[in-house]
Amino acid sequence: MKDLVKEIRGIIDSARHNAVCSVDFCRVQMYWQIGRRIVEEEQGGNVRAEYGKGLIKNLAKEIEPEYGSGFGVRQLEQARQFYIEYPIANAVRSQFNWTQYRTLIQIADKDKREYYELEAANNC
Repeated sequence: MKDLVKEIRGIIDSARHNAVCSVDFCRVQMYWQIGRRIVEEEQGGNVRAEYGKGLIKNLAKEIEPEYGSGFGVRQLEQARQFYIEYPIANAVRSQFNWTQYRTLIQIADKDKREYYELEAANNC
């Protein structure tokens, strides 16, 4: 009986862990897609901060009241930066959550960012 209970606990814990990882990655994909749409809206994809700041402020005014603080100016700016730093959807790692990506995009030096990204991936 103890072995059965232990095994079932393992199944439950594994399923819960997988569910959290799945939700985290869906959130990462959501912010990537939001960032892509913001960049696309900025003069056909050209990165232009002046237009983007007005666009993001107006977008936040429309979206934040309905969806909450995760869609304010700061978060939308981070989504935009996320897309700029990771423009290829397949390059986004499923093992990283949004908080980790927000940290990575703050590293201006691309080589350093790649180093920390690989270290984090290799060391869980």
